[in-house]
Amino acid sequence: MNKAELIDAMASDAGISKADAKRALDAFVNTTTSALKTGDRLSLVGFGSFSVSRRNERKGRNPQTGKEITIKAKNVVKFKAGADLSGKVN
Repeated sequence: MNKAELIDAMASDAGISKADAKRALDAFVNTTTSALKTGDRLSLVGFGSFSVSRRNERKGRNPQTGKEITIKAKNVVKFKAGADLSGKVN
């Protein structure tokens, strides 16, 4: 499912216009992004939680040349599915 299909599904399920559904989805994405940027954790009970984790600098290898390279440290977003979501998928 892509973003346009998600907006269509949200609009039909909620009984709202596609424009309102797009605004709601964009607001959710922007708010989630802002929270994660500041290091907060976003938890949606039953659905799951988003958090940011720090990945340290590490050594790796270029697969073409075999030369050792340094992979820079970075923040990564993690998602852990909640019990309800996991149960419905399985």
